[in-house]
Amino acid sequence: MTRHVVATAGHVDHGKSTLIRALTGIETDRWAEERRRGLTIDLGFAWTALPSGRHVAFIDVPGHERFVANMLAGLGGATSVLFVVAADEGWSAQSDDHRDALRALGVERGVIAVTRCDRAPEEVEATSARARAELADTGLAEAPVVAVSGVNGAGLESLRAALDDMLATEPEPDPAARVRFWVDRSFTITGAGTVVTGTLLAGSIARGDELHLATADGLRSVTVRSIESEGARLEQIGPVVRTGLNLRGISAEEAHRGDLLLTPGAWNLTDTVDVRKVAGAAENVPEQVLGHVGSASIPLHARQFDADHLRLRLPRALPLVRGDRLVLRDPGRQGILAGVQVLDADPPELTRRGDASRRSVALAAATLSGTVHDEVARRGAVSLAHLRRLGLVDGAEEVPAGVRTVGEWWVQESTFAGWAREALAAVRADHERNPLSHGISRGSLVDRIGLPSPDLLSAVAREAGLDQDAGRVRLPGRPDDLGPAEPGIATLEVRLSSDPFDAPLADDLIELGLGVSDLAAAERAGRVLRLGEVVLLPSAPAQAMRELAALEQPFTTSQARQTLNTSRRVAIPLLEHLDRRGWTRRLDAGHREVVR
Repeated sequence: MTRHVVATAGHVDHGKSTLIRALTGIETDRWAEERRRGLTIDLGFAWTALPSGRHVAFIDVPGHERFVANMLAGLGGATSVLFVVAADEGWSAQSDDHRDALRALGVERGVIAVTRCDRAPEEVEATSARARAELADTGLAEAPVVAVSGVNGAGLESLRAALDDMLATEPEPDPAARVRFWVDRSFTITGAGTVVTGTLLAGSIARGDELHLATADGLRSVTVRSIESEGARLEQIGPVVRTGLNLRGISAEEAHRGDLLLTPGAWNLTDTVDVRKVAGAAENVPEQVLGHVGSASIPLHARQFDADHLRLRLPRALPLVRGDRLVLRDPGRQGILAGVQVLDADPPELTRRGDASRRSVALAAATLSGTVHDEVARRGAVSLAHLRRLGLVDGAEEVPAGVRTVGEWWVQESTFAGWAREALAAVRADHERNPLSHGISRGSLVDRIGLPSPDLLSAVAREAGLDQDAGRVRLPGRPDDLGPAEPGIATLEVRLSSDPFDAPLADDLIELGLGVSDLAAAERAGRVLRLGEVVLLPSAPAQAMRELAALEQPFTTSQARQTLNTSRRVAIPLLEHLDRRGWTRRLDAGHREVVR
């Protein structure tokens, strides 16, 4: 079953709600105050089937100037519009506001209904012509015009046919897309709990799904307990559909209009976006403005780069992506300042003198169809997951030329080459400062060359021709190069080869010219074994085991010292080393045994 969502638009008291009631049989004014005053205040909802079998849900928006925010919340959840102008009153003040809203939001499809044609049939032609002229620079420039009466039913069948034809041209939404569901109502039903309503424009939701609710206080995990649409309980819904979702995990008081249900982990939440003006006459946008996106109405801080480009800072992070539309309004007036479109939902910080000017130039050259290569080039490196969250990559995207993949990272070739040069220079400098150094720790090198993730370091080190070992990165072919320490280590090796447990004293090491760093380098090279202050050959433990295994078991520390022909200074740390390796087992304070 094909479903669509259409919002109404038009001046207050031009018959929007009456027309929807005539089309659907449903009263959209839900509040007693609305019915008492005959004035739509908040959003109303109704639905019907068109002659083709298409199901269409209507969002009936208020027309009064005091409820512009509610009107924009309704238009933000629709894919098409039914623009209403009364024949007996003609184009009016709020007709301008609603037209400006449609232009700002980039609504591209609609039908124009000239209502109350029974009251002023002689004005239908003039009103139709005026409406066409006023909407000429919007997506409704070629929209059909239908004269209709919600009272006597005149023209209703023609209107249904026009809606059918218009909706037939709508692009097919993607039921497999990630969910971004703007909440426009939240309330409690006794025995059921929290219910939120909105329009599912893409993706699918099933009963039992775990989603994230993005609120002003952050993300909340919620579960979909049940789904209702057009009065029916459903197991699953796909786009485009008006729906109510019964949620577990949050109270109705904690969910509000402007919150969003999201596929977990699929969206980048941002509080800063760079945008381009695409509608509106305001050349200068004030620093403090009201912004409307989806069903949300939020205060924004605007920084203007030039006549066409701005940076907007949001008071809360929202899942905005390139191409999203926002409507800007002056807090001091009801009219619309401008419509803007997001060019970059992950813009760079402006920290240096001249950054704003350079950013202005970059935004002027940017396009909404910019390639993934452009995005990777600007960032230098970006994870594939982040590109997907930004909506820049969908599915198995082909890696563009000039971009290298490193695990889940996409890296500009020139950036990767630069990292390799910097890594080689940093390791060389470390070697020049300390020829016995075993290299730079991985963490330190990541920081020095500014890698966005440690996961990139191994590939960068290989590109630079560097060796990696035990968490360090070093020049190739250096593990056995002891430089000036080589003569002293060689002498020590000869001494310990003839008497393996005659460990040199501190004065002996000084006489050999061996300091702590020299011994550490020798140990890394596998030339010596250090047990605290005791220095032996790496073969010493195995030699000790052959001697100890010949003793009657268990043996004492004194017996071990005597059979190894050494001192307690050497015997104690050596025996403790054998214990740690599991070759010997300590039984009590004075006895050990060889583990067979």
